[in-house]
Amino acid sequence: MEIAMGAIGPLLPKLGGLLVGEFTLEKRVRKGVESLVTELALMHAALRKVAKVPPEQLDEGVKIWAGKVKELAYQMEDIVDAFMVRVEDGGEPANLKNIVKKVVKKTIKLFKKGKDLHGISDALAEVVGQAKELAELRQRYEQKMPDTGSSASVDPRVMALYTDETELVGIEETQNELISMLLGGDDWSKDPLKTVSIVGFGGLGKTTLAKVVYDKIKVQFECAAFVSVSQNPDMKKVFKDILYELDKNKYADIHNATRDERQLIDALCDFLTNRRYLIVIDDIWDEKAWHIIKCAFSRKSPGSRLITTSRIISVSEACCSSSDHIYKIKPLSHDVSRRLFHKRVFSHGKECHAELVQVSEDILHKCGGIPLAIITIASLLASNHQIKGKDQWYTLLKSIGHGLTEDRSVEQMKKILLFSYYDLPSYLKPCLLYLSIFPEDHKIMRGKLVWKWISEGLVYSEKQETNLYELGDSYFNELVNRSMIQPIGIDNEEKVEACRVHDMVLDLICSLASEENFVTILDGDERKMPNSQNKVWRLSVQCSKVDMATISMAHVRSLTVFSDGVVDQLQEKSSSQVMRVLDLEYCPVLHSACMGNLLQLRYLGLNHGGFKDLPVEIGKLKLLQTLDIKGTSIKNLPSSVVQLRRLMCLHVGMHMNLPYGICNLTSLEVLCGVTVGKISSCNSNCHLAKELGHLTKLRVLRFQWGQLDESLCEALVESLNNLHNLEILDSSVALNCKPHVDLMSGGWVPPLKLRSLCFDVAHCSFLTLPAWINPSSLHAISRLIISLEKVRPEDVQIVGMLPALRYLHIWGGRGGTKVLGVDVVEMFVVSPDSFQCATDCYFNRFTVAPSMFPRGAAPKLKRLQFTFSARWIARGDFDLGMGHLPSLEYVSASVYKDGATDTEVKEAKAALVAAANAHPNRPILHMYKPEAWKKIYKALDL
Repeated sequence: MEIAMGAIGPLLPKLGGLLVGEFTLEKRVRKGVESLVTELALMHAALRKVAKVPPEQLDEGVKIWAGKVKELAYQMEDIVDAFMVRVEDGGEPANLKNIVKKVVKKTIKLFKKGKDLHGISDALAEVVGQAKELAELRQRYEQKMPDTGSSASVDPRVMALYTDETELVGIEETQNELISMLLGGDDWSKDPLKTVSIVGFGGLGKTTLAKVVYDKIKVQFECAAFVSVSQNPDMKKVFKDILYELDKNKYADIHNATRDERQLIDALCDFLTNRRYLIVIDDIWDEKAWHIIKCAFSRKSPGSRLITTSRIISVSEACCSSSDHIYKIKPLSHDVSRRLFHKRVFSHGKECHAELVQVSEDILHKCGGIPLAIITIASLLASNHQIKGKDQWYTLLKSIGHGLTEDRSVEQMKKILLFSYYDLPSYLKPCLLYLSIFPEDHKIMRGKLVWKWISEGLVYSEKQETNLYELGDSYFNELVNRSMIQPIGIDNEEKVEACRVHDMVLDLICSLASEENFVTILDGDERKMPNSQNKVWRLSVQCSKVDMATISMAHVRSLTVFSDGVVDQLQEKSSSQVMRVLDLEYCPVLHSACMGNLLQLRYLGLNHGGFKDLPVEIGKLKLLQTLDIKGTSIKNLPSSVVQLRRLMCLHVGMHMNLPYGICNLTSLEVLCGVTVGKISSCNSNCHLAKELGHLTKLRVLRFQWGQLDESLCEALVESLNNLHNLEILDSSVALNCKPHVDLMSGGWVPPLKLRSLCFDVAHCSFLTLPAWINPSSLHAISRLIISLEKVRPEDVQIVGMLPALRYLHIWGGRGGTKVLGVDVVEMFVVSPDSFQCATDCYFNRFTVAPSMFPRGAAPKLKRLQFTFSARWIARGDFDLGMGHLPSLEYVSASVYKDGATDTEVKEAKAALVAAANAHPNRPILHMYKPEAWKKIYKALDL
């Protein structure tokens, strides 16, 4: 039902726009549109009511009716959008009158038929034609609708849960057992290559256990990688992923390189030879895939370790030379299950309510120690920051049935997961089902997903002032809060960077999407090929071995291709003129003839290196909202790009030339990858210095400084001053180019909404701290990365008073590594009320120490990096104590010799180790040589 509701939802404001917009509609046509709005509103209300009934209790006729409503809504939306395109082109909607009349008649007939057959709502029979009662009915339903505001944020309990992974699955003991299997023995580093395989059925936490162990021991290896294989692996992609993880600098462009499996295996063997490595191969489904993968691992690397995970015993046996190297993961104990369940349902420090003790124990018994089931049920009982009532707990307990204790089949797990799906608000269900377009184990980037949701019409609002990206962002957060998607990576602002869908959840939403004919998935399974009678609305091509000859593209609104083997077939098929989303990340060709027909397109993603030109027909796509071409080989964007007046998000590559007239793209909110200035004889974007100032809706700007003269630098700063809505500003410097950032010291006024500011610390340095870095100017700043030629004690104090600052990285003394004098250290002491929100502080190339924070300062600081001189310890007047920083988890430090003897250096390092060990948290300690800054940044992924 939610799919049909989701189809009607975005259509209603579009029809309303026809009535109030500056369009000349014939009287009869206007009357027809008004009638259609009324009927669709009635349908929407009826569907909301029906959606409250469990699907298994619905009459089959009602389901058929809802499907017809969805088709009708799609059809009407296509008509309206085609009309809008013609209006913008100056054409006349010649056939609109007859089309609307026909659709109105069909709508009324369909609605009456559905009402008569199934008695969906007695109230609807009374309100047809009675506007007053219809308004009252709508108000009644609207009051019951959940709040869809954009204020949702990730539940901190969930964030703590995913951060504390050992507690997440209760595996302190099992983690130690696995580490012992991997690193057991006094001289394990000289042992030959060993493979340990984790095996268990879905939902037990195999991947989480592997990740916890990987993060804990990878520092003891020269290089490391963690990659997933999944059920239908692309072996070339697997090998490329391993290479990229092993060395992101050396293999930065490996995914765009054309190499066969043999070449990739040879590259891996060469790279790994004589290196001690740790590699995790996650989620292997068959022995054949493993036999291919293992060819890449060099045996000439003593002390190296492989970890594999699989749900199939025979696969784990194939991975290991001995049964002693197989770790069979078990369900959680009842005590650990209870701890995990209570932590998710109740706030920290609070116990289970007395009236819920027995029912919670019964629920845990039925979950059978499966972490995924426990988290899912707990999220359901504590959704939206509120714990549900006792009666709802018992209702849920009764609904679960036998759970996983008697039958651990996939179907039983799906049954548990369905309860969370049914509990989702109607606007979230289509967003979750949309994730079925992605292959198993696919890393789904947050921003890309939200923009695709918007393009599909899954995120919409009747209020013109609503920011759709913020609304979609809140939808993502809600799915994380409800444990329906697994967060991957937390950025400096504590926002989830990406997500994956658990295998069990993916199975569920794929089956639901298929039942609703919401998404058609082509992954090589002939059973999933669409019936010739069914219309294909959204198409996901995940395998090259598919025959698309029988598939009609006439109604396809979304096409996402994850395999390059279907390029020829796609070119032979006629393009869909109603397509909204085209994502060809793995396809190297797009013909201009195809481009010119896609007039309804909202999202175009081309990230394959094989794309070398963007057709000039791109300018015809008047409704385009997102254009992502950053991974292509395109050098020049056609001038027609500036005609895309509705473009909201543009991702390009630093090597690309943008045409004059970018200032016309006044709807842009996100602009990433541009170079401002000249970087070569054939690449010049100097005009952008002036044009950027016209893009006043920009929220995110990531650019590179090219070569600019003084006047253009001033123009760039002036343009930046016009961007009052800017929230994120990241800048880097092109090779052999000089940034004029000091113009920003006095001439730039940062926007009030700015929350992330990053300058290229390696090549872009201010002489001193700019005056605009102060608590009043940057009251919203959460992330700050900056380089200063000279860091003064008062600068650190000023930065420490930024009220929202969470992540700070200050690099001092660009181009040199000389430590400040010994006597200066006492000056770097901040006030007790500073750094109140900071979780990460990195101080490089100038001397500070934990003692700079008095008790009360930096209460949330988790990660600290600093530098000090060995002579300070020798003098006996320097304190390395860290106990006053209660949240500390990670410390990295560099000890400069600075004229000290070797003995004094050893004593300084010993003092640092003792200080870390004395801290109650026993933070992880890394010590680096001063010249190893590059390794530091690689380790921290900065």
